[in-house]
Amino acid sequence: MGNSATEETQQTEGSVIICGAGIAGLTLAWWMDRIGWDVLVLEIASGLRDEGYMIDFLSSGYDVAERMDLIHRLEEVQQPVSEVVNVNENGERVSEMDYELFRQLQNERLLALMRGDLERELHAALSDDVEIRYGLTVDEVQQDEQAVDVTLSDGTRESVELLVGADGIHSRVRELVFGDESQYLRYLNYHTGAFIFEDESIRRKLDGQFQNLTVPNRTIGCYPLQDGTLATFFVHRTPNAERPPSPCQTLKQRYGDLDWIVPELLEHCTDVDSIYYDQVAQIELPRWSKGRVTLVGDACQAVSLLAGQGASLAMGGAYVLAQKLRDDGPIEERLNRYESHMKPEIQEKQAAGRRAAKWLFPPSQWHITVRDTALKVARYPGGSHLLKPVLKMGTESVVNGI
Repeated sequence: MGNSATEETQQTEGSVIICGAGIAGLTLAWWMDRIGWDVLVLEIASGLRDEGYMIDFLSSGYDVAERMDLIHRLEEVQQPVSEVVNVNENGERVSEMDYELFRQLQNERLLALMRGDLERELHAALSDDVEIRYGLTVDEVQQDEQAVDVTLSDGTRESVELLVGADGIHSRVRELVFGDESQYLRYLNYHTGAFIFEDESIRRKLDGQFQNLTVPNRTIGCYPLQDGTLATFFVHRTPNAERPPSPCQTLKQRYGDLDWIVPELLEHCTDVDSIYYDQVAQIELPRWSKGRVTLVGDACQAVSLLAGQGASLAMGGAYVLAQKLRDDGPIEERLNRYESHMKPEIQEKQAAGRRAAKWLFPPSQWHITVRDTALKVARYPGGSHLLKPVLKMGTESVVNGI
């Protein structure tokens, strides 16, 4: 097993700029600081983000968090999910997925977390030696065999041994060093939106349950959070990859004809920074590194919500990168070892996600009926094997053996 949180920090090995203070960037900052690097993190946002959607935290992410001694803290902020209930437009139960079965298949190593809570815990775990500058990104990159010279968006310049783009699926570092995102982005023909809000009437209707409504090519979910608020998400199929100028207007146009609690949900949608909205896509690059510049997380390995585990894989990738940088040899060789370890697993998970699309977001009433029937049968003794291909899809940890 690699470093644990109790091992001593080594002497300074070099300096690194990590562009992006999301899950990948914060995890990498923790480990790079731990193994002896001087760490500067840049984040374009004005502070930590609070993207309002839940993630299944398992496998690679759980393993890395365990090595960081964070599991206890994450258990304290996990959301209480026992099942996911599928309803019709009248709010009547039609099927359910047993989340406890999912947890058992992961040997109890599964947490339901809000993405923002995970980011806050990772941030809180950083030492004072890690510097974070908010409201900044990278504007220019030049490198030679010895260093990377980086011009920041405020005009300041930094020279470091390594630059890491951990700045998400629309990575600025990737654009500057590897080229326009259109070369690498595989659009999967879905858009998704999510936000957090307060509504006591809806909370009573949910009665503590995570509920989903699915109609062909559209899925809406809503669930209560521990702090008394509610979270909702929307996923719909569209051939248009472009992000709309007004996400809320788009959601109201796409979902305004539906019943259940959808009209009330849409009333809470306003175009403010707290709304998450983006295309559903994957990133496929021929190479993840160029000289002394590399990528981590969604910037190079986005698997999309179809595959899930994006946050867990981001932590796994950050851990693997840090551990490979401890190896001997030129930095380019160490970065190649990181990519060689990660890439086959990422490609497998991306393919699995694409195969699962019709199960997760059914395109027809027939697909919805098949899904609901399988979920009903799975409730009976011996029936759970029907769900194992989905629930166990690509859940092997990328940090095994590291």
